[in-house]
Amino acid sequence: MHQRRNGNVKSDNGMRKGYNYSNLESGTYRKNGDTNSNIMEQQNNERISELSEQVARLKGLTIDIGNEVREQNSLLDNMGDNFGNVGDLLQGTMRRIGTLLDRGGGRHMLILVGFVVFVMVFLYW
Repeated sequence: MHQRRNGNVKSDNGMRKGYNYSNLESGTYRKNGDTNSNIMEQQNNERISELSEQVARLKGLTIDIGNEVREQNSLLDNMGDNFGNVGDLLQGTMRRIGTLLDRGGGRHMLILVGFVVFVMVFLYW
């Protein structure tokens, strides 16, 4: 389609009143608005699928994090119970040492200090 203006030939690339006549021979003749909306809809669908994949990945990560937190909490609870038991054991040991010192006097204290020094030297070596 050509139009003449002031003696010059100007082409409108097959476009007139919003119709695309260049695809008329192939039978795919549409309005430009329809083509643009289809392209935009396709792009939107691609972006929606990308977002849904990212959301699925994030959901998997949050589930894994939740499982890890539950596992860590149970380990911490077990450690707290174990430390409570160790504290009770130390209190009993300190009570026995106090009783030993009250009964035996200096000789038992010397044996106890010698034992502690021996253990320290053994662990250092």
